[in-house]
Amino acid sequence: MNSLATSVFSIAIPVDGDEDSASGGGVVAIDNKIEQAMDLVKSHLMYAVREEVEVLKEQIKELVERNSLLERENALLKSLSNSDQLSQLPAQQANLGSTSQQPAVIAQPPQPTQPPQQPNVSSA
Repeated sequence: MNSLATSVFSIAIPVDGDEDSASGGGVVAIDNKIEQAMDLVKSHLMYAVREEVEVLKEQIKELVERNSLLERENALLKSLSNSDQLSQLPAQQANLGSTSQQPAVIAQPPQPTQPPQQPNVSSA
């Protein structure tokens, strides 16, 4: 047990006979060892929490970038669609909400004989 405490907490806990257990100094020594162990646990927990915060910050950064990209893509698609297609969106969204258990089938507009020219869009 003593070697386990020494290896984990880097503190030595005296075994019976190592200290005078009848004196008040033994109690103080044990209290100090407990306080040291608690401080060590606290520092390890704080380190783990800091690492997790860094990971979460990175995930938030990636999600914000993805959201921005999707917003730009949405704006581009809106600019390329005609007003008839945009006016059909609220009706389609209402149908999706009322038939949540059935898969939604969105009518595709008729395809033109020549595809429209796509503008050059570079992702930033």
